[in-house]
Amino acid sequence: MTSRASLATILAFSVLPLAVLLLALSTGAVPISLELLLRALFGEVDPPWIRTVLFDVRLPRVLVAFLVGAALSVSGCTLQGLFRNPLADPSVLGVSSMAALGAVLTLYSGLAVRFPWALPIAACTGALLATVAVSALSQGSTRGHLEQVLLVGAALGNVAVSASTLLLSFSLANFDVARQLLHWLLGGFEGRTWPHVVWGALPVLGGTLFLLTRARALDALLLGEVGAAAVGVDVARLRRELIVTASLLTGITVAVGGVVAFVGLIVPHALRLVLGPLHSRLLPGALLIGGTFVVLCDLIARRAIAPEELRLSVVTASIGAPLFFYLLLRKSRLVT
Repeated sequence: MTSRASLATILAFSVLPLAVLLLALSTGAVPISLELLLRALFGEVDPPWIRTVLFDVRLPRVLVAFLVGAALSVSGCTLQGLFRNPLADPSVLGVSSMAALGAVLTLYSGLAVRFPWALPIAACTGALLATVAVSALSQGSTRGHLEQVLLVGAALGNVAVSASTLLLSFSLANFDVARQLLHWLLGGFEGRTWPHVVWGALPVLGGTLFLLTRARALDALLLGEVGAAAVGVDVARLRRELIVTASLLTGITVAVGGVVAFVGLIVPHALRLVLGPLHSRLLPGALLIGGTFVVLCDLIARRAIAPEELRLSVVTASIGAPLFFYLLLRKSRLVT
């Protein structure tokens, strides 16, 4: 990457997230001009309801969306590097599906109504159970063990999806419960508040920082497991650390935003075409662009058919699937 291209990339990665965040904060049922928005963010503004709309409604939602996108993208980038497979994403280990099953169980049983924190706790527990299952199979250091982990994760995910679908079918007689289940399974950030921001921010930032410290080890895996071991990487330990951290990050995203499709797959894949294979560049890029992508998709979800909202996974899949298909064609040089 030339110095001019590097400068352009740095500027784009700096300006784009800021522009999308400001756009998301200013757009809504009550538009807020950029001048009023900046005045509300950094001081008093008249009328005072603007600060109420901004700080109590829009800002928590936008921050949760950014955290979810960042966590999914960083997790996807990590798993793609670990498995050396550009098709790997956080759902490949069954973590998203198990976390969603935990959330669905609390909604179906009514526990989430009686105890508000039951849902995120159950989602994280489901993610942890999936993590334990796959990490127990990652003790060896051979390629075959990685393939076994992928197969078990896929099987676990299918079982969890089937169980969630079964609970959804049982709940159809109760419209309110069925709607809650469906909304959670398709993702969304309506009604998110500052406690959700706190719940997501601490583990997401901590997990992301931990994965950033493993960037060099992930780069060493590009040489293969034998090559990585030859330069001093404890491959078995690294694999356990990466799988556990990426899985728990994914569980947190389900706990605060439901299941969000395609983000962990498409964002890292696209970034590799721009930034190259080194994870010291990819992981920070995934954090910024992944968060920005989900904020933008959430903005589309809440404004496309306003006053109704589209489900977030519908938007991310509608954008991500064609884009991913285009990137695959471009990589195979079928399009220019």
